Amino acid sequence: MYPEELVKPMRSELETAGFTSLHTTDEVTTALAKEGTTLVVVNSVCGCAAGTARPGAIASLGFDKTPTNLVTVFAGVDGEATNKAREFMIPFPPSSPSMALFKDGQLVHMLERHHIEGRSAQDIAGNLAGAFDEFC
Repeated sequence: MYPEELVKPMRSELETAGFTSLHTTDEVTTALAKEGTTLVVVNSVCGCAAGTARPGAIASLGFDKTPTNLVTVFAGVDGEATNKAREFMIPFPPSSPSMALFKDGQLVHMLERHHIEGRSAQDIAGNLAGAFDEFC
């Protein structure tokens, strides 16, 4: 478990962009039961989260179509909430950072860590924008 002082700026980066942080399993279940589209970002303290994942997720919000709901869980901090979110992401194995797009509670697009590492924030934003065009 990482100390809150360490993760606060990383959490705030997404919250400032409009993401709601989820801390409990009930919050995750409620968020993913909503109608419309929901982007879930599994946040992380790793370098690829800071370098490309968070910036890519935020940049993806600048396109014409965006999800109805924006939420985030923090791996290594909000363990139960993260594990609950990952249950909805099966059959994909747990990875952080990662991003999942849901439509009416159904997983429709997934970016795993290996889709994030080594790619630019613009590449990640473009990938998400393509999913938004199709599902939002």
